[in-house]
Amino acid sequence: MDVLDLSRWQFGITTVYHFLFVPLTIGLSILVAGLQTAWHRTGKEKYLKLTKFWGKLFLINFAMGVVTGIVQEFQFGMNWSDYSRFVGDVFGAPLAMEGLMAFFLESTFLGLWIFGWDRLSPRLHLATIWVAAIGTNISAYFILAANSWMQHPVGYRINNGRAELTDIWAVLTNSTTLVTFPHVIFGAFVTAGAFVLGVSAWFLMRGRDVDLFRTSARFAMVVTMISSIGVAFSGHWQAQIMTEQQPMKMAAAEALWEDERAAGFSLFAVGDVENGRNHINIQIPYGLSLLATDTLDGEVEGINDIQARYERQYGPGDYRPVVGVAYWTFRLMIGFGMLAALLALAGLWLTRRGRLPESRWFYRVALVGIALPFAANTMGWIFTEVGRQPWTVFGIMRTAAAVSPGVDVAEVAITLVGFTLAYAILAVIEIRLLLKFIRIGPHEQPALESDPDAVPAPSY
Repeated sequence: MDVLDLSRWQFGITTVYHFLFVPLTIGLSILVAGLQTAWHRTGKEKYLKLTKFWGKLFLINFAMGVVTGIVQEFQFGMNWSDYSRFVGDVFGAPLAMEGLMAFFLESTFLGLWIFGWDRLSPRLHLATIWVAAIGTNISAYFILAANSWMQHPVGYRINNGRAELTDIWAVLTNSTTLVTFPHVIFGAFVTAGAFVLGVSAWFLMRGRDVDLFRTSARFAMVVTMISSIGVAFSGHWQAQIMTEQQPMKMAAAEALWEDERAAGFSLFAVGDVENGRNHINIQIPYGLSLLATDTLDGEVEGINDIQARYERQYGPGDYRPVVGVAYWTFRLMIGFGMLAALLALAGLWLTRRGRLPESRWFYRVALVGIALPFAANTMGWIFTEVGRQPWTVFGIMRTAAAVSPGVDVAEVAITLVGFTLAYAILAVIEIRLLLKFIRIGPHEQPALESDPDAVPAPSY
């Protein structure tokens, strides 16, 4: 491997690892705020216990996300300095806004929430977790705006070999951002829902705190089911934008080699990349045209035709991503997401009318199901970034031109191994902390009335 390959591997590994924490943090922030709101509205002690229990797990995950996210910033200067020099004026703007505005909100008000239980009025304390949760989502928006600019650059001009920002509003309202943000947020709610459901299933399987985690599990299943529908619709809109802006990515996702009308959605294909054709391709008739164009007979461009057009537009070169990776990550993303939705649907059916599943199989499946949205998110981001290749910024900067000059293979290899080992250690710490607090269970609060299921509603 050369410096470019190792730098791509390093950024890919650290980014995928970091994004394991991001969706869970985004989703749990809103779920915890919702549970605390339920306590304020009803005065029921079970909502207070659930707020504090899930709040602890949220804080552990948030801290790990912050630690792993810092590395992302450094890599732009270490391995991708030519990229930073070229796009820093544009790319740095939404990232600076994320740090100065959104991260300030979430970190400051999260601190107030942690230490304000007995120091702030109940209403003000509730407001702190909502502001922190909103800040977390705003933070995601700014970061996605920066990434979306790489997918579809807008609001810039090239001056003296650098991209200069001309319209920050165009960057923040990029059509790619507007469809990517809801897709990511719905995916985050699915992730948090599956996590809450799996942990609740662990308690229910052991008969611990059944009343608490019956409520928690049902809440998680509703969130997961509704959010899965949101993921499907936002993913559909995202596919249409992708077809318009990055047709090569969509063609690679479907192993579609030639322009085709009434194109089918591929379920399984065995391709011949060298000769640009498929040996086997099992399809759902008209599925791809419907996904990409909202019509049954819409035309979708193929890899070979797009390659020829890009050669005329950008000059000689291979503009195809790694088709096999794009094809299978696209399918795995959809498959894992659908399984998470089916798990939530099955759970809602089994727990209808307040019942709990009599068989332990559902609880075991729910525990395994925690991994499904994490896998779907990972496959989705690998597809998004690999499918954009060979571009770092689509249409204006190739990845080979973005890597740092003067960095040798040994230096990148050493940091690649170092980061991977450090992240492995952090993974052990994260899992041990989560398991420790899960085993402890919800913090016991003494009932303040004779009714064990209720406490006085907070006074303001």
